[in-house]
Amino acid sequence: MRAGERFSWSARPLVVLLCLAAVLPLTHASEENSMKPKIVEQSEFSIIGIQVRTSNAKEMTGQGDIPKQWSKFYKEGMADKIPNKVDSTIYAVYTNYASDYNGEYDFIIGMKVSSAADVPPGMVVKKIPNGRFAIITSAKGPVEQVVPQAWQRVYSLDEGKQLGGARAYKADFEVYDHRSQNPQDAQLDLYIGLK
Repeated sequence: MRAGERFSWSARPLVVLLCLAAVLPLTHASEENSMKPKIVEQSEFSIIGIQVRTSNAKEMTGQGDIPKQWSKFYKEGMADKIPNKVDSTIYAVYTNYASDYNGEYDFIIGMKVSSAADVPPGMVVKKIPNGRFAIITSAKGPVEQVVPQAWQRVYSLDEGKQLGGARAYKADFEVYDHRSQNPQDAQLDLYIGLK
């Protein structure tokens, strides 16, 4: 299976749910709340991909840009066009927050690269800053269920005690690696940037 085919699910509207779950706090807590996330020091890295500026308000209208970006990424075979990829892992990055989850932010779908010297037309390069990140690992199951559940867990954790610190709102990202190749039995990590 080629990298661009691993998420070729037919239920694209579910991406809207995934994206909204990523940026909006939900009131229902997951069963995993008692498990503390792993805290890591993440080194800086660069991704190349496609970017859009959006907000939760726009995404909630049903006319959001995030589902369009996912569709474009797969339909246009963007993974195959990214030069200097280090592997086949796909990153969904939330960055350049105007404030917090209520403000505008940049959403980028791309791949980690060893060199950012050659950026294809229509794509951007983005550096993910080094720093402390809380890693939330999703359960295994259908991607349209496990991603929102993982984000629910993020929003249900107390930032100071359970999350490991206050959120930085510099960069958060989802990692779609080898565990996510089957969208019906997927598992992924959410990296939540901390101050």
